[in-house]
Amino acid sequence: MKKKLSALLALGALCLPTWCLAQAGVGSASAPPIAASAVRVPHATQAAMLASGRAGSRMVAVGDHGIVLLSDDAGKSHRQAKAVPTDVTLTSVSFVDDQRGWAVGHWGVVLHTTDGGETWALQRSDTQRDRPLFGVHFFDGQHGVAVGLWSLVLVTQDGGAHWQAIEMPIPEGSKKADLNLMGLFSDARGHLFAPAEKGMVLRSEDRGLHWSYLNTGYKGSFWTGIATQNGKLVVAGLRGSLYRSANEGRTWSRIDTRSQSSITALTIVGSQVVGVGLEGLVLHSSDDGASFTTEVRRDRLSLTAVTAGAHGQAVFYSRQGLVGVDATDSAAK
Repeated sequence: MKKKLSALLALGALCLPTWCLAQAGVGSASAPPIAASAVRVPHATQAAMLASGRAGSRMVAVGDHGIVLLSDDAGKSHRQAKAVPTDVTLTSVSFVDDQRGWAVGHWGVVLHTTDGGETWALQRSDTQRDRPLFGVHFFDGQHGVAVGLWSLVLVTQDGGAHWQAIEMPIPEGSKKADLNLMGLFSDARGHLFAPAEKGMVLRSEDRGLHWSYLNTGYKGSFWTGIATQNGKLVVAGLRGSLYRSANEGRTWSRIDTRSQSSITALTIVGSQVVGVGLEGLVLHSSDDGASFTTEVRRDRLSLTAVTAGAHGQAVFYSRQGLVGVDATDSAAK
């Protein structure tokens, strides 16, 4: 345990400490969750947001203290959700349509909404140990997967009413399966991928029941990933590292981002791949992730999430909350 905590603290020293430690489940969640709802506050849009997504045309972002932000005007303005039954940090969100969605976070919390994120119900938590969940993905209203600390993988086949813990295979050269799985994304064929530590990307072809390891050749941590519209895989993480595969993960190429700032989120906006990261990093690719232009916002905000708006623009979130629609407030690096 001490060795694991030391490694996570070292990870924090390489990037934005508070954000990394929050993602790793160290420090900020020192007490078990209590039966307290997220507080509705006038400054909710200034809370740290760690993930975002779409519920139909609505934008949904989740973050610190159980705060959920909703936008119905393509990201121009946001309001806090009406009711969230926990005040723990939320790290990931996934919707299957404009009404049904799930969010996960610290203490193994899983939340479910049936009204587009206005109100949420608690489906799961683990008060015995804080083994946070970092990623969630639902294929439909019944089948979903959540992943987190120390190779934690949970699978549901009944919409989150029950979750099955999956025993993960041991990576080659390791003594046990204990990688931190930092997120989830899927391709058009329904294959599921989890960016992880030690340059690993995990892959499942059966909705999370069985997994294999894809070695990218990188040794650091990946925090995020996407499958492009043409089926290319792109993963990114520490110190501007970004890798791409054109053959479903069999081989990988490193893509030069011309940046040492860690990349925290990737998404598709129209025909572009858009990435964001610490120190105001913004990346754009118009060739399916084969190359990227690199910009840095003048405000140098540490960006933590990005979502495609309804009108083809990117909407950014940060450790300081809502940033807003991608505009001209950036300068070439």
